[in-house]
Amino acid sequence: MPIRLYDSLSREVRDLQPSHRDGVFRFYNCGPTVYAPAHIGNFRTFVVNDVLRRLLELEFGADKVKHVRNLTDVDDRTIGQSKKEQRPLAAITKKWTDKFHADCAALNCLRPHVEPTATGHIREQVDMIEVLLEKGHAYRAPDGSVYFKISTFPEYGRLSRIKERELKVTNSAFDSDHKDSLSDFALWKAYKPDEDGDVQWPGPAGASAGRPGWHIECSAMSKKHLGETIDLHTGGVDLLFPHHENEIAQSQCCNGVPFARHWYHSEFLQVDAKKMSKSLGNIHTLDELTSQGYSPMAVRYALLAGHPRKQLNFTFDSLHAAESALKTLRSLRASMSGEGGHLSV
Repeated sequence: MPIRLYDSLSREVRDLQPSHRDGVFRFYNCGPTVYAPAHIGNFRTFVVNDVLRRLLELEFGADKVKHVRNLTDVDDRTIGQSKKEQRPLAAITKKWTDKFHADCAALNCLRPHVEPTATGHIREQVDMIEVLLEKGHAYRAPDGSVYFKISTFPEYGRLSRIKERELKVTNSAFDSDHKDSLSDFALWKAYKPDEDGDVQWPGPAGASAGRPGWHIECSAMSKKHLGETIDLHTGGVDLLFPHHENEIAQSQCCNGVPFARHWYHSEFLQVDAKKMSKSLGNIHTLDELTSQGYSPMAVRYALLAGHPRKQLNFTFDSLHAAESALKTLRSLRASMSGEGGHLSV
């Protein structure tokens, strides 16, 4: 029986199948921005992706699934943290990449087959931007930045169901001095010494030195490691717009083929029925919870307690319940092992 999964684009439950002749299922999920510790809301999405990865390998075989998860190691937040700590960008991102890997291991998440970094794929991003410029889907701004021209992609908004009027309102708070339209988004950001420090690379032809925009990173990395069309793209619901919508636009305009055959988004994690946010002081990290005596596997269990497409309310009562359920399962495994059975938890 094939794996059937809800598709955020078609709004239908559809079969998951590899589309390439080699039979390899190509799976991409957006990884963390490595400027601070990931919190349990982030890890809900990563744990859900881990379950998907394991199911795909059971269905198609471990050698027939290729999983890529990126690391965003250059953007406004990583650069901001570098300036705040007065440390090199690479030192900041390595620290939090290592921490992310340690937390993933504690939560029993499989490592992706490939984990590309944005800074390791500048050339690929520049190449894509130059193709978009040549095809008329992008334009150079007076300051040397490059923007994607949304009006050249009529399908824009199909994933998020956002309308042009809503799009302009959504983007109205952003600087538009150099844009043809409020809704256009940055592919390449011209270097600004007061904001970027020493972080810059040579830009696309005719553009200034600077750094890539956030959205082009995933398009370039997925193309290099999975090809122009991927079978499944996942992420948190917070990435659906604008990130994933922009990925579709720039990838399909560059490559001329569908970008992803299937999309899946995990919903938010709430804490005590409230949105998780720094301002409310209710963000929990794995270190914080384990320091209080909870096991990482209990956290994993709790994060999987509800349907991934439904908001999940995290409470310490639910974490207690997860710990108790794990003890029961482990006792059952021990008793089954004694009788010659086997249960993997």
